[in-house]
Amino acid sequence: MSPTEQAGLSITHDCGRTGPPDLRLLHYNDVYHVEAGSAEPIGGTPRFQSLVNYYRSHPRFAGQPPLLTFFSGDAFNPSLESSVTKGRHMVPFLNQAGTNVACVGNHDLDFGIAQFRHLRSQCKFPWLLANVLDPALGEGVSLADCEKTCMLQANGVKVGVIGLGEREWLDTVNVLPPGIIYKSATETAKELIPVLRAQGAQLIVAVTHQREPNDNKLAQKAPPGLIDIILGGHDHFYGHSVFNLTHVLRSGTDFKQLSYIEAWRKTDGSEGWVFTITRRDVVRAIPEDPATVELVVKLTSALRSKLQKPIGYTANPLDARFTTVRRRESNIGNFVCDLMRYHHNTDCALMAAGTIRGDQIYPPGPLRVKDILNCFPFEDPVVVLRIKGSALKAALENGVSELPALEGRFAQVSNIQYGFTLSAPPGSRITFVRVGNEDVEDDRLYKLATRGYMARGKDGYTSLLAQSEGGDAEEIVSEENGVLISTILRQYFLSLKVLGKWNRLGPSMHRHWDNVNERWHGRGWLQANTPLTSPDEKPTRPRLRPTDSFQYISSSRKPRSKQQPPKPQTLKPDQKLLPSEPYDSDSAMDSESDSEPELLQRPRNYVTTAALTLEDADRREMLARHFVKRWRLKARLDPEKVQVADQAEGGVEGLLPLWTRAIKPELEGRIVQVDKLG
Repeated sequence: MSPTEQAGLSITHDCGRTGPPDLRLLHYNDVYHVEAGSAEPIGGTPRFQSLVNYYRSHPRFAGQPPLLTFFSGDAFNPSLESSVTKGRHMVPFLNQAGTNVACVGNHDLDFGIAQFRHLRSQCKFPWLLANVLDPALGEGVSLADCEKTCMLQANGVKVGVIGLGEREWLDTVNVLPPGIIYKSATETAKELIPVLRAQGAQLIVAVTHQREPNDNKLAQKAPPGLIDIILGGHDHFYGHSVFNLTHVLRSGTDFKQLSYIEAWRKTDGSEGWVFTITRRDVVRAIPEDPATVELVVKLTSALRSKLQKPIGYTANPLDARFTTVRRRESNIGNFVCDLMRYHHNTDCALMAAGTIRGDQIYPPGPLRVKDILNCFPFEDPVVVLRIKGSALKAALENGVSELPALEGRFAQVSNIQYGFTLSAPPGSRITFVRVGNEDVEDDRLYKLATRGYMARGKDGYTSLLAQSEGGDAEEIVSEENGVLISTILRQYFLSLKVLGKWNRLGPSMHRHWDNVNERWHGRGWLQANTPLTSPDEKPTRPRLRPTDSFQYISSSRKPRSKQQPPKPQTLKPDQKLLPSEPYDSDSAMDSESDSEPELLQRPRNYVTTAALTLEDADRREMLARHFVKRWRLKARLDPEKVQVADQAEGGVEGLLPLWTRAIKPELEGRIVQVDKLG
């Protein structure tokens, strides 16, 4: 048998029937990244499509019913690509998979109702959502004017489909029309499924976007036989169970899994269906579909050059795993929250951990534009609120209310220290809260930097609801005037590369980023390749020479015309001239722009000219630097510049770059858990 037939195959449920089935179904949910990952199952749309093609058209299935394909929501966001395409890149993949019907997921609405309706119009299948209504569209009309049910037909069998969502994910959607009405999923199913039966539906499928406990509750509360199978989404794992004669199935995430389902009518005289469910993991052994490879290349080639550019460098691993950021203090949470606070000069900062989407450890080394956009893809800006201490406490209570579940509402903070216990019931778990080492006073006002998403009361943060949204929090910086987290990060890393040159953009920009950087220097979280000077004496970057082992400048640029030193600047009375460095034609790397195609890209040298991809160039260059550095150390060359790696922390300080300073955020005990997770 070929890998497409057997690789990554396991039987989830076997009803014992053999021979051609009466119906064949395929299910998938929660897909975000079109390219394959690095760990098995690696996923990726080309291999996923190979499996779809196999079940749809392989000679083994000749003469059997055509495949019906169901998708349970979340495709248009969040991902690296969606941060640029606003979700439109996913439409061709959903269509190519032969999707027959989909349920709306919360992230499908991240770019607004209008954008969702535009994307839906390009899909070759209906999107269903029966139990979330928008009165502004008319009585009983679903959100975004979605259909509530639909009827599919295959092999002479009518399949009735209903789409259902849960109340909880409504709180996670950035922008919803006012007056939205949520109806119980169970009651909606009881109301609409008999209509489908009356129209001749013989099999009932509920495509849902809700957590597994809510799917289980739907199966348990519905009358026996009302729903034959629930195909769920929203959770990012594979799971199957049976309640009340109803199968409940969710099929993994991110093009890494799918379910192939064969269905037979019962033969014991009773009504209903039996199923054999096959799980397929999308593993490396499965060949890629060539047409889908072309589609992925077409999508990513335009983005890759810009997104691969190194923009910063970390000397410490940055832990962005969901299991970390959604349960405890994280150094990347500390880093980003501090930047939010420093950028707006607030008393404190608070960010829901669901903001951090990387779900990985970023190792010591270069940070690229794509790392920032992947990790922080959301489009709501940072806002500044003035709130009472009691509101801050309530916000932190909300953050720990769902633990130990990995919910995105868990709070990462800056200049805040808080403790919590899981032995207490939700709403009374916080044991202490301090801002700036002082206990929080209920009636005292604090200036807080947070996401606009939270200032709209999302994820349960009703205590941070802005006055413009009907809450009590005073808006100092509104969403209209705020800046995206990804933008703050990119500006910060650019400021490290060009520190001392922001005066070209005006004195206000220069002063702002000098202040931000000086605070970081004082914390010891910034790892420099030369000793830091005092704040009054701005450090200068030494000239790069051919012997420097870590460079991001091409060594084979075309000859330039004779360069002239920059003209002297005319200063205003309130400006000061920073210490300058010798003019260097190679210092074009210090450009404030991150959009010039030749800046900070792979150097064309003997190491990387044979590289197949940018990732391969990274690997080759890092290996070359590593062994050159070891040779220089052994040969005792430039001993004053050779830094010994910090063995205790597994650091790579001997490889620190000259083109920027490396960040080194750490854990500080900001979040204290009194008892341990089970």
